[in-house]
Formats: sequence, C-alpha cells, structure tokens
Amino acid sequence: MILAAGCGQQAAEPQHPGAQAVKPAAEPAAAPAATPGATGTVGGPTVAAAPTPAPATATLGQPAPDFTLNDTEGEPWKLSDHRGKTVVIEWFNPGCPFVKYAYGEGPLADMAKNAAKDDVVWVNVNSGASGKQGHGLEANREARERWAIAQPVLLDEDGAVGRSYEAKTTPAMYIVDKAGTLVYRGALDNAPLGRVEDDGAPLNYVTAALADLAAGRPVAISETVSYGCSVKY
Repeated sequence: MILAAGCGQQAAEPQHPGAQAVKPAAEPAAAPAATPGATGTVGGPTVAAAPTPAPATATLGQPAPDFTLNDTEGEPWKLSDHRGKTVVIEWFNPGCPFVKYAYGEGPLADMAKNAAKDDVVWVNVNSGASGKQGHGLEANREARERWAIAQPVLLDEDGAVGRSYEAKTTPAMYIVDKAGTLVYRGALDNAPLGRVEDDGAPLNYVTAALADLAAGRPVAISETVSYGCSVKY
C-alpha cells in the first residue's frame, strides 16, 4: 500500500485491469406487504403505508443518479442538462497528495482539456465536509487557479452526492455515456503517484474508457478499485 503524508485514510490499491466486470443490475425489490391495521379507517380495508424511497445509488449499466450542485462561482450545475454528451465526474480534494500529484506531475492537468476537444464534459466534485481537508470555497477557487482547471468544481458539502455515487477516494472517476448510463467507475489509472506495481505497463482507465465510447464499443474495463485519500465526509 502506498502512503502519502497528509492523506489520511486510504482505500485499496487498484486491482488488475479487467478483474471486475459490469455488475448486473439488482432485481427490483418486492413491494412490502400490507400490515393489518397499519393505516386506514376503523372497520375499513387496511392499506400499506407507502415506503420512503431510498436515495438513488449509482449502479453500473443503469442511469446515473441525477444531481444539481453549485460550483465555486455559485452557478448551479445539473447532470441531466448534459444528456447527449459523455460526462466524466471526478471526485476532488485539493489538499489530497494524490490529487496534488495528479494535477502537478500526473495526467489530470491535461486530460479534461483534451477531453473537451472531443465534446466530453468534465466536472469535479468535492464532497468534503466543513472543517475537513480541502473543504471551502476559497480553497477550491485557489486550486482551480493554481492548476489552471477549466472545468467546474462543484461543492457537495453535505456529502449527499458523494454517498449516492459511493465515492470513497480522491481521485475517484465516473463516466456517464450520452444516454445517461453509468459505464465506468473506479481509479484514474493503475499508477498511484506515478508508480505501477510489478513493473507493469501504465494504463489510464479513463482514457481507455473514453476511447471505447468514441469508437462505439462497450467499455472494456468498466470497474476498478479507486485509490487515494478517503473522501472527507
């Protein structure tokens, strides 16, 4: 396991490419049975209380949960507004050493700009809570300026969107196709802090997935294990 000063808790290393396939969608849960006497008038038929809908959870091969968050300029950004385009969602924390590396020496500084040339929408989400590493409007504005980040940085201060997508690390990457389906989630690449285990060849999972989509192919590696600092919920 790779450790970096100032990172905090770290998730597992990325697994071998292709080790996980797309998980089949879960069968819809059966409606709960009516409970006698739960509701209704005295002497009349009982009616089951309507269950409280659970928050949408991101599932591979299913529509990506929609969300709206404000960016660092106070402008709202809504996922469904970008239907018809491929969208990359990057979980972000400007205080995380893995993010600092990815935007300094690593590939992230240019990836979003290059993707934009292919009409791919890229957005960063910071789910850090108040008082936690990387939280705050000014910290994220300063990071955008320092690293010349062109894409919006969205502030998810209550962590609702991050939990919906089950984002565990920064960076963590998600790709939504033109139809609004989640087609990739996991690590940026197989090289945390630029180091590939076992002298293997470097592989950028996001670049590979975008190439598959551009060519009209299914995403070959649809799920990996993200690495980095824990999301500071």
